[in-house]
Amino acid sequence: MIDFTKFEKYSKAGPRYTSYPTAPEFKESFGEKELIEKYRNGDKNRALSLYIHIPFCRSACYFCGCNVVFTSKDDKKKRYIDYLEKELTLIAKYLDTNRTVTQMHFGGGTPTFLEPEDLDRVIKLVKKTFPNFSNDAEISCEVDPRFFTVEHMDVLKAGGTNRLSFGVQDLDPKVQEEIHRVQPFELTQNVMKIAREAGIKSINIDLIYGLPYQTKESFLDTIQQIASLDPDRLAVFNYAHVPWMKKTMRKFDESTFSPPSTKLEILKDTIEFFTNNGYKMVGMDHFAKPDDELFLAIEKGELHRNFQGYTTKGGADLIGIGLTSIGDGVDYYAQNFKELDVYENAIDSGRLPVFKGYQLSHDDMIRQYVIMEMMSNFALNIKRVEEKFGIVFKEYFKDDLPLLQEFIEAELVNISDDKIEVSQTGTMLIRNIVMPFDAYLKKIPENQRRFSKTI
Repeated sequence: MIDFTKFEKYSKAGPRYTSYPTAPEFKESFGEKELIEKYRNGDKNRALSLYIHIPFCRSACYFCGCNVVFTSKDDKKKRYIDYLEKELTLIAKYLDTNRTVTQMHFGGGTPTFLEPEDLDRVIKLVKKTFPNFSNDAEISCEVDPRFFTVEHMDVLKAGGTNRLSFGVQDLDPKVQEEIHRVQPFELTQNVMKIAREAGIKSINIDLIYGLPYQTKESFLDTIQQIASLDPDRLAVFNYAHVPWMKKTMRKFDESTFSPPSTKLEILKDTIEFFTNNGYKMVGMDHFAKPDDELFLAIEKGELHRNFQGYTTKGGADLIGIGLTSIGDGVDYYAQNFKELDVYENAIDSGRLPVFKGYQLSHDDMIRQYVIMEMMSNFALNIKRVEEKFGIVFKEYFKDDLPLLQEFIEAELVNISDDKIEVSQTGTMLIRNIVMPFDAYLKKIPENQRRFSKTI
């Protein structure tokens, strides 16, 4: 029996490390000119991964930290697609769009809040701009089951979609009412049926623990019901409470949140339940069936992490398309404008709608590799890092490694001459364990760090 109360001290503000350096380090000094240079001088042999952001939702889910535009007006959505088309034309002006595409992901917002014919138009526009998809390209879409029909499925299937991710979060009626997302189990069951009948073989379900009024018992009931739907993957996220960024989160009474020790117990119960029911843990918050490519990738040590979560499609330049989208390459990040009018004005002026970005230094690239490897595979091959970057690992990180001592003493981490390994319990605290390698975080006093809690 693990005494999780002793881990409560690790519940502190820390990044989720979907990137390194993290988004707060992005600078407006990296703009259109810098991105055009990256596009023009990029390695033509590197594959492309496409992310298309559809920002619209009908109403707010109070837990959501995404960049969303609330509307029910069709003309506003159609106007946005017109601007996506213009943005794609601008991208094609500077980027070799004949490069092979290995991944395309639609996120939001609610992509299926678009009418089926509008979603079809977006897919066709993207494929017209990027004509060379690999035969095994992963084409995926985030889906709110409340806005999903057979017609949406037909459009997605015709566009080559082979993976869907359904947002569920929690099935408890009291929790659903509090988070402003009422979604009965039968609704999720029905959309799963639609997807399976269309031949979709990879379905992910998103859940969130740490929401108001959740208990160990209520969340166990949720995951038992979800398991009955037989999804291929699950993402079980720790709720990120950032009320200074998202006003809707201020609606929550923070006294209804579980303490960190209970959240760790919920995570432990979740891990045990899914691993006892045919799933394997992948990364810090995903589960997959043993024959799923995500799990096969972690067995080979080839799992990657990006802004969409865990992926098997590494070694590709990510092209962000649409409002607030983030793209990245070997040594840079670039993010589009977050406000719709500013995004439109940039495009109307014939400019790529880049808001800010970041040019990675050599040190950034070393630390990025270390952090992402550990976040993805819970282990780091020290010799591989030394060969890849031409460093002596324990010398290079001599100021950082002592910060891991408390995790070593707690038997959460083991360090040998050629490997860093995280224990099974340590995986629950992986964000804390990689934080010593974050050079930027060290410069921010702990009481001034504006991130969600790690637990």
